[in-house]
Amino acid sequence: MKPITLYRWTFKPEPETENVEQLGKAININPVLAKILVQRQIADYDTAKSYFRPSLTELHDPFLMKNMEIAVLRLQKAIRSKEKVVIYGDYDVDGTTSVALVFGFLKKIYPHVDWTFYIPNRYKEGYGISFQGIDWASENGFSLIISLDCGIKAFETISYAKQKNIDFIICDHHLPDPQLPPAVAILDAKQPDCTYPYKHLSGCGVGFKFLQALSIAENLPFDELFRHLDLLALSIAADIVPITGENRILTYHGLLQLNDNHRFGTEALAELAGLRKPIDISSIVFGLAPRINVFGRLNHAKTAVELLLSEDMETARQFSRLANQYNEERQGYDSLTTEEAIDMIEKNGWQKNYSTVLFKAGWNKGIVGIVASRCIEHYYRPTIILTQADDKIVGSARSVSNFDMYEALTQCRDLLDQYGGHHHAAGLAMKPEKLPEFREKFEKIAASNLRPEDLIPEIEIDAEVPQLSMLTFQFLKILHQMSPFGPNNMSPVFVSRNVTAANIKTLKEKHLRFYVKQGNTTLEAIAFQMAAYFNIISYGKPFDVCYTVAESNFLGVKSIQLTIKDIKPSNR
Repeated sequence: MKPITLYRWTFKPEPETENVEQLGKAININPVLAKILVQRQIADYDTAKSYFRPSLTELHDPFLMKNMEIAVLRLQKAIRSKEKVVIYGDYDVDGTTSVALVFGFLKKIYPHVDWTFYIPNRYKEGYGISFQGIDWASENGFSLIISLDCGIKAFETISYAKQKNIDFIICDHHLPDPQLPPAVAILDAKQPDCTYPYKHLSGCGVGFKFLQALSIAENLPFDELFRHLDLLALSIAADIVPITGENRILTYHGLLQLNDNHRFGTEALAELAGLRKPIDISSIVFGLAPRINVFGRLNHAKTAVELLLSEDMETARQFSRLANQYNEERQGYDSLTTEEAIDMIEKNGWQKNYSTVLFKAGWNKGIVGIVASRCIEHYYRPTIILTQADDKIVGSARSVSNFDMYEALTQCRDLLDQYGGHHHAAGLAMKPEKLPEFREKFEKIAASNLRPEDLIPEIEIDAEVPQLSMLTFQFLKILHQMSPFGPNNMSPVFVSRNVTAANIKTLKEKHLRFYVKQGNTTLEAIAFQMAAYFNIISYGKPFDVCYTVAESNFLGVKSIQLTIKDIKPSNR
């Protein structure tokens, strides 16, 4: 049984009452929902209309992105001259969906061109543009490489490619260094002088904008390009980028495509994972993404691209069965390595630190990121899990909400051979002799940037629901229209106070199912991994509860169900 976790409840800032009232009247919704929308910068009718009805017509002009015209002209030259072109991508979900999108689209529209795709081997080549990949392209007569979800930091390897007369178009979304690679064109909205209006595209999103620009330049209808929006939804969900603005539009329509069963690969994966329609962000994160990712973790990610591009259901099912097999193996490695990591933390007393940096030579490189996340579930510290790869130590980093992992690694760059990533997740490599100094320096950075309360996991609450009777099917309908949910547009978390519980049942000795009562209102509730809370709610004493709201459909009977996130005894 999982022990009780102490959470901090923090409430989002209260918006101006006048703004909430005006929006509530303008779109005819209750004050609780109006408050949540205003908190999310949706404060008038027009903004609300765009939010609730995401339209592909509102996508930004791709030519607003720096270097887009140069990139399109270079690709058009390759198409006209029938050059040999490599579509090169990272080995995670964002990278493999990017390759499937760009390669699949270009191969169909321009079948006369010699397109191929290349994914580096995680274990032999590491992350990003590899010298081995450049040599392979040169030996096979390729003159243009389009990199996706990688390349922005590959100064040395792209310089090497230039010496071999291979041009590069970089499509990336990671933060650039001051010195940029010598590519023909770099598409990355995070370049300091790029004025593109939306800065949070996934790698696949940047590839999509490149194809959108090509379609405009070539006067191609958008129908074929929009058929691939399901790949955008996969990448955005798996890469944990904000689901706001342009990403929200792409995800909304991508989910429609994903549920339309037009791609054999995702349909076979969903079938094998036992996912029910409609597939949503959660289905991707916990069902589809791990099975796509696992090819790169345990074997070779090129198989993930082949799965996504499968042209018949039987082939897709064969790849999916392989994904499931690898995923079960991965779960075994994951559990064993997590146990070893926790044991290492406890034996060394590192649970008292502000950070966790663990190394063991035999750990599987493909699962260290997962293990870092598991350690955070136990100790809630910025965590780096490292293993041996040839003559280097390599690994993955995961962070907590108030700590910028990328910035911390940047402060340690004098000790690192390579690093890259985001606020919450990153990868890194160093020489073995640098590890003690790195661990010490990283701990000092964590200690100087984190307060003790930052080491307590936080639940951010959107609004208080004073009466459970407010949670009606109409309320739920509007809530559902706020989806797709994800970073910067999370499913709203509510709190209700002085409630009691009835008909409490323990499921599999891990979960709780019960009814929440307040006055004359009784609602179903499910509390995953919260069996330890049984005594808090079973004696009839009132408690406060924070939760999300969803619709339950059991045997055709629809009801409102609360998914409990935390429980605290009432103070009043």
